[in-house]
Amino acid sequence: FAWLRGRCLGRGAAVDPARDTFGAMTGLYGAIQPADSVSLSTRTHGAVFNLEYSPDGSVLTVACEQTEVLLFDPISSKHIKTLSEAHEDCVNNIRFLDNRLFATCSDDTTIALWDLRKLNTKVCTLHGHTSWVKNIEYDTNTRLLVTSGFDGNVIIWDTNRCTEDGCPHKKFFHTRFLMRMRLTPDCSKMLISTSSGYLLILHDLDLNKSLEVGSYPILRARRTTSSSDITSSGSSGPRAVGSPCHQSNSGPLSEKTLSRPSQREGGSPRNSLEVLTPEVPGERDRGNCITSLQLHPKGWATLLRCSSNTDDQEWTCVYEFQEGAPVRPVSPRCSLRLTHCIEEANVGRGYIKELCFSPDGRMISSPHGFGIRLLGFDAHCSELVDCLPREASPLREIRSLYSHNDVVLTTKFSPTHCQIASGCLSGRVSLYQPKF
Repeated sequence: FAWLRGRCLGRGAAVDPARDTFGAMTGLYGAIQPADSVSLSTRTHGAVFNLEYSPDGSVLTVACEQTEVLLFDPISSKHIKTLSEAHEDCVNNIRFLDNRLFATCSDDTTIALWDLRKLNTKVCTLHGHTSWVKNIEYDTNTRLLVTSGFDGNVIIWDTNRCTEDGCPHKKFFHTRFLMRMRLTPDCSKMLISTSSGYLLILHDLDLNKSLEVGSYPILRARRTTSSSDITSSGSSGPRAVGSPCHQSNSGPLSEKTLSRPSQREGGSPRNSLEVLTPEVPGERDRGNCITSLQLHPKGWATLLRCSSNTDDQEWTCVYEFQEGAPVRPVSPRCSLRLTHCIEEANVGRGYIKELCFSPDGRMISSPHGFGIRLLGFDAHCSELVDCLPREASPLREIRSLYSHNDVVLTTKFSPTHCQIASGCLSGRVSLYQPKF
């Protein structure tokens, strides 16, 4: 039964053709070099905050500091289109819903829907947030758009009933110090990171069930780095973090909400909440801020970029999801276990650096100073499940690539080609691909 379960999870060689072909892919990534750069004038668009490929890899979109969205052909490196007034403030994130429709969000508190076939005007503009909107996710099964912002709200938008005036929406969840929100690939979990060092996990996710503050069941509230009460780290107060550094006006998580007893035991209620303070090397006695949050493409792990409260240290950390009941029923359950980590260059303080997994999940691309580093779980770029250490191990540096003259803020793998894109603070976009 364990063997069958492993196959169902995609962990067996028989159900993962990428295992047979990764030798060739490793050779390609081993020959990767800076290929082309698109030098863009900072007078018009400013820093590059986010990069996103279309699902078929035919379009690369660039979210810029000064209200613009840029579109490029990633194969020819040719500029396609500039959406000069996509928003009225910084464009923070771009998310493709399919190969044609994509969404953008901004510090102007709105979300905009666009169609690649008609870029002269927006499909519609969505209003509902009261502060900077920082993150967009999409559930392909229900066609629900999920957004989060510095107002602490996670809002659900029903794109099935979209009109020129917008989409029906509802407030799904609220927490203070909210930084980033992600859905697992199967949309069974929602992860939320906070600037106060907490990581919130909503298990058995049901996006159709709106939650009110204090009404959701608490799965477990555990501080993995100490046995102190989970509300104690809130005493450090809010941190100014953003792209660039933004300050949240909300207070810490309420003690009343976090002190509710666990309702998970003996059952599996929908939208059960687990609150964690993930272990960060070197930060056992200090608070930390989770600035970037990504998920393994197969849903096996989460990838965090953490910084200390004093911004003098940054780490990239990988945490494996641990399913099942706790080992000892009397002890708090922790769904995440630190497996790999590495210290990062502490440059560009106050700016968030967005990292990412490769499409097969074997490598990580991480901004590192004026370039990027390709990181693996071991020297052979093995699958995470094939090289899980008993204790936290360092990520292995596979390659370092430098082609920028300023701090790199974001990086992204192409979903279909052996190509990586990166964008920096001065507005330059670089592409990396194999050269022989």
